[in-house]
Amino acid sequence: MKKDLLKMLDLSGEEILEILDLADQLKYDQHNGIPHRYLEGKTLALIFEKNSTRTRVSFETGMYQLGGHALFLSGKESQIGRGEPVEDTARVLSRYCDGIMIRTFAQEEVETLAKYASIPIVNGLTDFAHPCQVLADLMTVREHQAHLDGLKMCFIGDGNNMANSLIVGGLKVGMEVAVACPEGYRPDPQVLEFAKDKPFTLTDDPKAAAKDADVIFTDVWASMGQEEEREKRAKAFAGYQVNEELMALAHPGCMVQHCLPAHRGEEITAKVFEDHAEEIFDEAENRLHAQKAVLVLLMGERK
Repeated sequence: MKKDLLKMLDLSGEEILEILDLADQLKYDQHNGIPHRYLEGKTLALIFEKNSTRTRVSFETGMYQLGGHALFLSGKESQIGRGEPVEDTARVLSRYCDGIMIRTFAQEEVETLAKYASIPIVNGLTDFAHPCQVLADLMTVREHQAHLDGLKMCFIGDGNNMANSLIVGGLKVGMEVAVACPEGYRPDPQVLEFAKDKPFTLTDDPKAAAKDADVIFTDVWASMGQEEEREKRAKAFAGYQVNEELMALAHPGCMVQHCLPAHRGEEITAKVFEDHAEEIFDEAENRLHAQKAVLVLLMGERK
């Protein structure tokens, strides 16, 4: 049966840990020069309707290291960007490739692609979910903290795709999750419904959310496609900055994670960012390893 990675809600806690365990092994292999060409001769189509640095480079590099090939398709250059139905693109690419990664706006587009494709679909980002990033985030937290179960995760900022996926991912691996968002910028109702009766707190007070946190996450206040709202959002998120005062409320040794790009002086101060730069760039590197694990589990067989 075909499997996909469309959103964190689709994964069980056990499946998340399986991905992280394989990601750890692949990272060890790469750092020690051990070949791991599990996708020899396989091709992954990369559809980008939203621009990217980390997503494109990590998927292309990952496929190369796994022995396969990545084929970049920008929205402007492909027929999907000229009005071809998603279901037709799905069926055509299924005849050529072994998997599809798509980075786009609507979650519905990813779900439709998966419905009509006969090959695995990976969500590289939508406005609703960012599962690949959150798998890398959880991998990084576990590397630094040695475990996930029982830790407190805090997210400060917009209740966007990152917040949605962090809430689900954190709760599924046994973490306590606290999110601080201003009114009007809350996580998706579907995610809040999932979080009911679980160790989850939603507040408009960043200090309350950060208290006793083991890891604090943040993201830009205006994501891609929201540039026209930048001034409005800057006012709404005033007071939602990750700074030294906020960090003082967390547990000693609290980690900071940021999916990048970061706007120093807005959602995070330059000092806090640089103090936690090693953790943040470990997080960025782990996109490569977590995504390779996803691709191997969906598209290949381990030898």
